[in-house]
Amino acid sequence: MEFDLTPKFAQKLFEGDGGSYYSWSSSEFPLLREIKVGAGKLVLQPHGFALPHYADSPKIGYVLQGSDGVVGMVLPNTAEEVVLKLKKGDVVPVVLGSVSWWFNDGDSELVIVFLGETSKSYIPGEFTYFILGGAQSIIGGFSPDFISRAYNVNKDDANKLAKSQTGFLIIKLQDGKRLAKPNKDNTNKLVYNINVAVPDIDVKHGGLVTSLTEAKFPFLGQVELIAKLVKLDAKAMSSPIYTTDSSVQLIYVVKGTCQVQIVGINGKQVLDTELKPGHLLVVPKFFVDAKVAGGDGLEYFSIITTSKPAFEDLASKESAWGALSLGVVEASLNVSAEFGELFKSNIGKNKILIPPED
Repeated sequence: MEFDLTPKFAQKLFEGDGGSYYSWSSSEFPLLREIKVGAGKLVLQPHGFALPHYADSPKIGYVLQGSDGVVGMVLPNTAEEVVLKLKKGDVVPVVLGSVSWWFNDGDSELVIVFLGETSKSYIPGEFTYFILGGAQSIIGGFSPDFISRAYNVNKDDANKLAKSQTGFLIIKLQDGKRLAKPNKDNTNKLVYNINVAVPDIDVKHGGLVTSLTEAKFPFLGQVELIAKLVKLDAKAMSSPIYTTDSSVQLIYVVKGTCQVQIVGINGKQVLDTELKPGHLLVVPKFFVDAKVAGGDGLEYFSIITTSKPAFEDLASKESAWGALSLGVVEASLNVSAEFGELFKSNIGKNKILIPPED
């Protein structure tokens, strides 16, 4: 089975006064379709407003930029709108079928990347949105007779409901337009800032790894995904690692660069390339990836398509090689006992993040 794992940049799908939306197309990035994951990026200008919508895929939003974002949500099987405050570093799950709107209440751009799982989507590898208001709205697709009956209005008002808003997807609100204000208690329950969380792994000169699971953030359980933020110091290495439960990792590069190598079936190297800011990378199930950060370090945000993390690394004291007995190591690698002991001793000194050589 051949995969093209070449990382890709997003393509602009829409741009207006209120902002823009970018997507990674499954036709341009076939691996997304094969693995059934997807991604998009929302950029809202000041007073930019993404019209209420729902989608066919569960996903996680990660705020890359901005401090005055607002999101309103109506979760499935509820009749309550929850309004949340968003800032850089925030993680916000978007539940399958939930209605949401997004607003930039600040003076600079609000940028959010969305990573999700698309096994239930109409187009595997992509998110399909259903818009409640605007030129492409659900309501506008019905006849005036149906709208009149459904909303208990006359024909003129039915046309007003269907046609008054002529904007597409993202519009810019006029100064003074009031929206619901964020609720602090709901924000604390439904939003988690991974940037300020205590890291799970902290290696001097190596970097940080912060994993976000349902145990830390209960609302995350509703999308059945895990989020992870990795920050590698300059020239540090993230040792070879794979998921043991057939889950897939979807990676978005926030800043910095790295050289990444991925090894797949039959020990074949399937990728050896440089990752840059804005790149999207897919690591298929059971494939092993390793990264060496560039001179400015590396920061990336990723999701894993499981609700419980299950990783195995191959180069630290907690790795499979570290656990195997000396005789098995000797036989497997066809090395002497002395070399086998040295190999296991070196592994015993390693952590998952490896600082640069002196």
